[in-house]
Amino acid sequence: MHSAHASDGDTGDDTASGLALVTGAAGGIGAAVVRTLAERGLRVAAVDRHAGRLGEEVAKLAADGLPVTAHAADVTDSAAVEAVVDEIEGTLGPVDRLVNAAGVLRLGEVTAFTDDDWTSTFAVNTTGVFHLSRAVVSRMVRRGRGAVVTVASNAAATPRSGMAAYAASKAAAEMFTKSLGLEVARHGVRCNIVAPGSTDTPMLSSMWHDESGPRATLVGNLEAFRVGIPLGKLARPADVAEAVAFLLSDRASHITLHTLTVDGGAALGAA
Repeated sequence: MHSAHASDGDTGDDTASGLALVTGAAGGIGAAVVRTLAERGLRVAAVDRHAGRLGEEVAKLAADGLPVTAHAADVTDSAAVEAVVDEIEGTLGPVDRLVNAAGVLRLGEVTAFTDDDWTSTFAVNTTGVFHLSRAVVSRMVRRGRGAVVTVASNAAATPRSGMAAYAASKAAAEMFTKSLGLEVARHGVRCNIVAPGSTDTPMLSSMWHDESGPRATLVGNLEAFRVGIPLGKLARPADVAEAVAFLLSDRASHITLHTLTVDGGAALGAA
């Protein structure tokens, strides 16, 4: 019989105990979240559909003595999600915290967007959040504790040309997470959102066509109605991970249905 390590699923300021499940864990923001949580004392079940990359990432963390295990699963597959959550809880114990960090980006104007681009974007960014949240939160509800953070985007509240599907999928994931949080608040489960802006990850660099890309991101592009980043720097994945860790911790024990934007001011406070 496994038991939770925390009375409310949210322990400690700088250290913690318990088990977190993080999706999108093979790179970018997801990998940074895994490392940050593990460094603070949480055991972490790292989930990603890219088994090879996930294994490499988890091996690095294990070499640093961090308590992280790899679990390959595709968040778009409902049965696979239920199976991996069963496996994780059966071998590691109750999941106290869930981080929905898996995401994909398909660029293109709507008039040229394909059915596959649209469907695959929503399958990961929105339906994947639904699959994981349903599987994990149903168990949290029975235990009367837990915390969920969905990594959305400042694009969920700020229109971006060429990013309609991504923005719409993240907006849907954000409102889904808040509505879920409203339903389960009475069970002691908190649900919040972290909304990053431009973050130094492969997803961002995939949007750059030449060496001018980073500067264009920082200073903006009036033709595309982008104002740039007031702080004058890209976010690091660790910056986003710190926000996630805060919302999962008991320092945020009275915060739910909230969006914490981490974008250096790029959305001018609107996101």
